[in-house]
Amino acid sequence: MTATEPPVLDERFMQDPYAHYERMRAAGPVQRMVARSGVPLWVVTRYAEARAALADPRLSKDPESAKQTIARKAGDESRSVEFVADLQAHMLNTDPPDHTRLRKLVLTGFTPRRVEDLRPRVEQLTGQLLDELAGAGEVDLLERLAFPLPITIISEMLGVDAERRGDFKEWTTALINGSDPEAITSAGEHLFGYIAELVARKRREPGDDLISALVGAADGQDRLSEPELISMVFLLLVAGHETTVNLIGNCVYDLLVAPERVAALRTEPELVDNAVEEALRHQSPVNMATMRHTTEPVRLGEVEIPAGELVLVALGSANRDERRYPDAAEFDPRRDTSGHLGFGHGIHFCLGASLARLEGQVAVRRLVERFPGMALAVPPEQLRWRPSTLVHGLEELPVRLG
Repeated sequence: MTATEPPVLDERFMQDPYAHYERMRAAGPVQRMVARSGVPLWVVTRYAEARAALADPRLSKDPESAKQTIARKAGDESRSVEFVADLQAHMLNTDPPDHTRLRKLVLTGFTPRRVEDLRPRVEQLTGQLLDELAGAGEVDLLERLAFPLPITIISEMLGVDAERRGDFKEWTTALINGSDPEAITSAGEHLFGYIAELVARKRREPGDDLISALVGAADGQDRLSEPELISMVFLLLVAGHETTVNLIGNCVYDLLVAPERVAALRTEPELVDNAVEEALRHQSPVNMATMRHTTEPVRLGEVEIPAGELVLVALGSANRDERRYPDAAEFDPRRDTSGHLGFGHGIHFCLGASLARLEGQVAVRRLVERFPGMALAVPPEQLRWRPSTLVHGLEELPVRLG
């Protein structure tokens, strides 16, 4: 790569994104980059511009227009994959008024009261998972706690078969890491087939679960089409656990790289909730928000992005912008984290933010109480981060429980 060529969002970038983001923020609020597929795009890195971009209706989420933009820019260099279309019609890929309609249909399942009603089950399940770790010595905390807690909760909410959760983890990992085109296509097809079968079953035998409620809504007055229904379930399953897996893992990682942080939470347990918020800022579980494209020229700071361009908003970079958070590279559970973009901003703000917070707070609090002597089992530099532009999380988190 020459000095004039834009950097590539490749695996090397994702292993140390914050060092790259720091240089990019110093150079300006928006930078040209190249996706791993070879498609050129713009990346927003500073806080003020990122917050503005997330709320700007000129940055559209319409997947068909984005697909046309990608095809026009890709040429022969692209290694992009044709994804299963019926998994793309969810609210994260729509603009108003469709987005408003879709979000309203599912909002009742994630009200603060409904989420708080889940607290006893989250506490119970967390206790069971920690009981299973007693005497284990060294464990992968992602596999034993950070994954099973949120996938179980969202699966119970939706009515998903417990025995298929392992398959679901394999499929979503292939989709989100996104490095193998054949694996992506295969995972998408398996997911579509499973969700379509699940939706059909809920039509025949409705239960007291969110999918059954959505099926009922879909059958009346064309409120949800079949593709919208299938893709909504897909979004809820993926977003309902991926963010929280990485939130829990990243928070524990931030605590264990400096052991005195665990001791501080033991002494001041009231800091746990803010430590979770600080982890959302400091190690944002969503690395970059999903793709947007400009419907007309958009000025962000001193940079004007032309119409018809692809744009990624780097939440992880914006949350470490020194202009917004002094000493932003430091993890400080006493920091005022208000305004962080860990769950996004604007109309696409994470619907399940309250549930993710609840699960993260319970998991971290109970873990610190139960295993105060826990420590990383390997040096931090030996850990690998997932090669994904979408999520920021570790592939494994080996911990000695003490």
